[in-house]
Amino acid sequence: MSYECTFICSPELDSTKVEEMVAKVSKIIETSGGTIKNLQQLGKKKLAYNIKKFREGNYVYVDFESNGSVVLSLENFFKVNDDVIRFLTVKVEPKKKVVKKAKAVEKKQEAVAATEAPVEEKKEEETVNAESDISDTTTK
Repeated sequence: MSYECTFICSPELDSTKVEEMVAKVSKIIETSGGTIKNLQQLGKKKLAYNIKKFREGNYVYVDFESNGSVVLSLENFFKVNDDVIRFLTVKVEPKKKVVKKAKAVEKKQEAVAATEAPVEEKKEEETVNAESDISDTTTK
């Protein structure tokens, strides 16, 4: 399965400490049999609200594939480590399912449009027939 994890480190950490934290996280993922697809250090950003009396934090984003046990070990690491002030791990749904759902909705819309089209054609035929009937009566 594919997962995305974002964690926020204390702003008091210098860049080498943040890099050490990132190295530990990547080691946890790789030793548990996962593979990292994308890892970004987003830098120090202002928080939306104070967390543990901090106004800003160092953001790190990790996109990885693994089984569910990696998520548990990662979250345990984040809970134990005082330098991580907030974290969030999300399971990403494969894109194939999303594409299939979109195609199903599209087919349903086409089916609805196909059932409505003959009704409009019938109405046009009725108006043509009515006009021909009127012209027939006037010519007689």
